[in-house]
Amino acid sequence: MEKKPQRLEKEAEVSRLQELFKNADATVLTDYRGLTVAQDVKLRRQMREAGVEYYVAKNTLIKLACHANEQHALDPFLEGPTAVAFAKDPVAVAKLLTAFIKEAKKTEIKAGLLGDKLISVADVDALAKLPPREILLAMVAGVFQAPLAGFAGVTSGILRQLVTVTDRIREQKEAAAAEA
Repeated sequence: MEKKPQRLEKEAEVSRLQELFKNADATVLTDYRGLTVAQDVKLRRQMREAGVEYYVAKNTLIKLACHANEQHALDPFLEGPTAVAFAKDPVAVAKLLTAFIKEAKKTEIKAGLLGDKLISVADVDALAKLPPREILLAMVAGVFQAPLAGFAGVTSGILRQLVTVTDRIREQKEAAAAEA
């Protein structure tokens, strides 16, 4: 028995969603109710520029994709109109969505996933307040570099003292030889 075209389309959409869930480091569910077409276009453009995949789908299809990945944490949030933002950078997607929501005042975050862990709206807001990824990496590099820089400073100080002491000993020997 051959499958109907609608059924094939839905299976393809579930498969695509399943892949997006699997490959995303962060996933945020939003309620997009009340957005104008212009606001939706603006949001989608911002998402695309930030490397975020923004997807509007039926809750049943999202649920099927989640269950296929053995993820059930989002089930209680799959009610009403739902859009899903899939991202590699959790901070970037959180910043983008919270800034857009403050500006539009018409949509809201439902919940999210950070890896496989369910995060609340408050957690997404906390992520949005973090510095960008590049700055966080620079901070971590600074933390690793500080002990090395301190060690280099101590070592160069010891070498300077050694040179000063040997120079004074040489001067004393020269002075003693000149007197004799």
